[in-house]
Amino acid sequence: MRIFLPLFVTLTLSSACRAGENWPQFRGPHGDGRSDSMGLPLTWGEKENVVWKTPIHDKGWSSPVVWGGQVWMTTARADGTKMYAVCVDRATGKVTHDVNVFDVEKPAFCIEFNSYASPTPCVEEGRVYVHFGTYGTACLDARTGKTLWERRDLPCDHHRGPGSSPILFGDLLIFHMDGFDVQYVVALKQATGETAWKKTRNIDYKTTNGDLKKAYGTPAIITVEGRPQLVSTASTATLAYDPLTGEELWKVYHGGMNAAAPPLFGHGKVFLNTGDGGLKLLAARPDGRGDVTKTHIDWSTDKAVPSRCAPVLADDLLVMNNEGGIVTCLEAKTGAKVWQERLAGKFTASPVLAEGRLYYFSEGGPSYVVEAGRVWKKLASNKLDDGCMASPAVAGKALFVRTKTHLYRIEEKN
Repeated sequence: MRIFLPLFVTLTLSSACRAGENWPQFRGPHGDGRSDSMGLPLTWGEKENVVWKTPIHDKGWSSPVVWGGQVWMTTARADGTKMYAVCVDRATGKVTHDVNVFDVEKPAFCIEFNSYASPTPCVEEGRVYVHFGTYGTACLDARTGKTLWERRDLPCDHHRGPGSSPILFGDLLIFHMDGFDVQYVVALKQATGETAWKKTRNIDYKTTNGDLKKAYGTPAIITVEGRPQLVSTASTATLAYDPLTGEELWKVYHGGMNAAAPPLFGHGKVFLNTGDGGLKLLAARPDGRGDVTKTHIDWSTDKAVPSRCAPVLADDLLVMNNEGGIVTCLEAKTGAKVWQERLAGKFTASPVLAEGRLYYFSEGGPSYVVEAGRVWKKLASNKLDDGCMASPAVAGKALFVRTKTHLYRIEEKN
């Protein structure tokens, strides 16, 4: 532990220093949708503040990730028989790699609303990690696009298609496999793809119905009393693990299924979305051990809570939008409502926060910029030709927005 902590601090500080230029994983460098970038555009449209627009073939709801001069994402045939990693040049919008990573002879069922390429990749200097749930995980050389290693032996019946995204921590790649049949968390060695640890969920689901056991969440790394925790939301409960070993630290039961939003951490609390059902949104203190359900939940609410879109912490405010466009601002410490308003449209993409502004992208094309403050203020309404299922990325002074058909670089033109 003495050896590890300085390394952990160094990695954390390094990530923070790069935060404005890179967006290395789902929900960005902090895993919470916040960007340190300055000078993002307020308005855009097909003929305004679009640096380039690049078509992306087939179907994929994975969010773009950015490192250096590259923007990566995944896509797949609508029938799931071929799965791809696509790299776009950040400066020009030109596709520089289009890699057929996996062929699948008999893909399992995936609902039309989802895609076979919904998990967001992770990227770091020289490497990109793509994940397609049960169909496989691979590490590619970011310069050449060649596969360095792959794993296709981690089974899971997603029942409705894959959705959980991996994260990077130290020298590990960590992700969830919460399926109809099995539920576990696994950490792979980044260098080789070998399993560092694998942990079956220690949850009393109180049911034999696998549909009630599945989830689509992405874990988050937090630091409590100087030690890292992997906070991992599943169906029915959230568990915290030691990210180096997989040792279970604490657990809170909250009900629900299909949980998708990553945990948030701030003000000494972890904010958890439970998906469909359960407490919906709760704040729990992460300093306990064992089952902390009766002792560490500070507040919860089930009013206008999203089941897919991830909330954002803006200083002492927690702002969330549900799939119907209702935006709610809460006091993060107490859960008390500050304001509630509505945006037109339906939403699956999660917002990003930069310079005190929240950026929202709907499924139908309209997008919005809202002030992240104690008074509701819509700053702008914008429109692209198609809508978003993927959440945007932020790097430099640009928004990288993936619609259902294209990838955009949106930036103010000098």
